[in-house]
Amino acid sequence: MVFLTGDTHGEFGRIEEFCAECGTSTDDVMVILGDAGINFYRDKRDDELKEYLSELPVTLLCVQGNHEERPDEILGYEEMEWHGGIVLFQPDYPNILFAWDGEVYDFDGKKAIAVGGAYSVDKYYRLANGLPWFPTEQPDAVIKKRVEGKLAHLGWRVDYVFSHTVPLHAVPRHTFLSNIDQSTVDYSTEEWLQEIEQKLDYECWFAGHYHVTENIGRINILYEDYEELDTEK
Repeated sequence: MVFLTGDTHGEFGRIEEFCAECGTSTDDVMVILGDAGINFYRDKRDDELKEYLSELPVTLLCVQGNHEERPDEILGYEEMEWHGGIVLFQPDYPNILFAWDGEVYDFDGKKAIAVGGAYSVDKYYRLANGLPWFPTEQPDAVIKKRVEGKLAHLGWRVDYVFSHTVPLHAVPRHTFLSNIDQSTVDYSTEEWLQEIEQKLDYECWFAGHYHVTENIGRINILYEDYEELDTEK
């Protein structure tokens, strides 16, 4: 089984409850659509969380968010092939996998591309208060080229998109924080995703980031709810 859910920000109690209720095993996959929060502090607190997560009866596939360091920036991560694509993992925690932006994963013949990253509207608050902020939070030119190259190779056809944020037209503006001046927010990732969506033939798009559950056409934003991936051909 392949399940999807939204941001966890290092809090996995609800995932543990879900696994207990559904009787999952590490043969099952839970896709976290960004901001898993597993590589947030870059210290022993992350290690303690990973120890806890390594005991969960599920395999986590984490899309890159904006409240976490990219695993390729952290020593100890290795690459391996998984479901036809490359993931990053640490050998001590084999059920905690991180999707590589632009990689395509095959689930019983259905293809899903991972496209992580987003801008942090709380960037300056975090910097002012000594909280972690990551300069690599948004996809750079190299990542964008890799994503576009992979999609071009596939003829701009995939079944699913797993992203953190959404194409610009699908941004749920009613969730905006009233204390944030929207003129200061960088929407370049959402603009790029919209360019991709306009060329892409896809079945469903899944994203997190906005802490809301909402469907905009074929785009499904998830938070603390769950979707089961349809892998029927």
